[in-house]
Amino acid sequence: MRKILLLLVFITVSCKVTQKNDSDIIVKKQTKKKYTAIKIFEQEITKGLGPCEPSIYINPKNPDNIVAGSVIDFVHYSLDGGKTWTTNKIKSKLGIWGDPCIVADTKGTFYYFHLSDPEGKNWSSKHILDQMVVQKSIDNGKSWSTGTGIGKNTYPKQQDKEWATVNPFNDEIYLTWTEFDKYGSKDKKHRSRILFSKSSDAGETWTTPSALSEIEGNAIDNNGTVEGATTAVGIDGEIYCAWSVNDKIYLDKSLNDGKTWFEKDIIVTNQTGWGFDIEGLGRANGMPITAVDLSESAYKGTIYITFANQRNGKENTDVFLVKSVDRGKTFSTPIKVNTDATKTQQFFPWMSVDAKTGYIYIVYYDRSRYTNTQTDVVLAISKNGGKSFETQVISEKPFVPNKGVFFGDYNNIHAFNGRVRPIWTHYENGKLSVWTCLIDF
Repeated sequence: MRKILLLLVFITVSCKVTQKNDSDIIVKKQTKKKYTAIKIFEQEITKGLGPCEPSIYINPKNPDNIVAGSVIDFVHYSLDGGKTWTTNKIKSKLGIWGDPCIVADTKGTFYYFHLSDPEGKNWSSKHILDQMVVQKSIDNGKSWSTGTGIGKNTYPKQQDKEWATVNPFNDEIYLTWTEFDKYGSKDKKHRSRILFSKSSDAGETWTTPSALSEIEGNAIDNNGTVEGATTAVGIDGEIYCAWSVNDKIYLDKSLNDGKTWFEKDIIVTNQTGWGFDIEGLGRANGMPITAVDLSESAYKGTIYITFANQRNGKENTDVFLVKSVDRGKTFSTPIKVNTDATKTQQFFPWMSVDAKTGYIYIVYYDRSRYTNTQTDVVLAISKNGGKSFETQVISEKPFVPNKGVFFGDYNNIHAFNGRVRPIWTHYENGKLSVWTCLIDF
């Protein structure tokens, strides 16, 4: 366990004026803040897999209890609000193969979702990715169940890229993922689809998966594949799910706890591919992240979707936000989140909307201060329903990624009642590490 307190001092930069959808002028600015960045865990790694794809969640029953997960089988927990951390490895009878996702219900039970590897042979086994897996902890992340399978479907079908959401009104758990007829296949008969399953008994049993995506994708795992499904719960318990395929972001909606979904998917916005190249990384993506304002703010009920995109050029990736104030019927044109005026790379965004305040928090990687691959971590905050953002560097110092070291497909963030905990991957001196930042309003 590492106990590291690093004081961050941020530099004020020039303001930028942009145009809003309704022609009002918005001033986007970077503010000078001081936060404390905390290294959760690190591992020496010069090639291949190490701790990455981190996920984090604050216990709603005890906000000082925070749990995080990282590739492949690491679990990290804190009992003091994130100042110090204990790291263990989880084990499952169904195997573990990454894509960690941590959530908690209103009772304080944590759930750790991941991919399966039942034979422990990884890609040399035909049974890898045969199902989704959830393990749960009732003791603040210290110990975990051996795992429950979800949506098992054997070779050649494979299940990938899951994400979970807990309904705060009834503690139902919603899980979405991509099913491949055969992962990586270029055969046109092999397709991909977004699947949904839910649990109403604290993860013990799960419904038979149902397909949400009206349009199926290919099975190659490229921009023609349906990928990146995340769900969010609306103010009346409705469920929203968004994903990307074929240069568009789509949304589906359920009004009856996931029993049925709209027959026709809604086109949210155009996206010039969810996958793209970022120098220094083996791969990168801009898959959509979905959230709803459940607070009593003026923006209550607004649906937000953030994503990264290269619509302004391959060397100018930006983070965008779209929103809907009519429960998903229509969406705004994309609003640029990152406040820089440079032609540089901003990527891997994740978003959380505080259900107490309605404030929007988006964390992402940022290279706007450099002419090379040095990378900062930036937090963007909106207190006015996404009309404008203030951004600030929250990483202790920049890093340079190693293309030979797997960097994952995402970072994460969770905000709860003024407590905000982003989490990200950092690489330095042959060590891959996961970090958070202590942000409390």
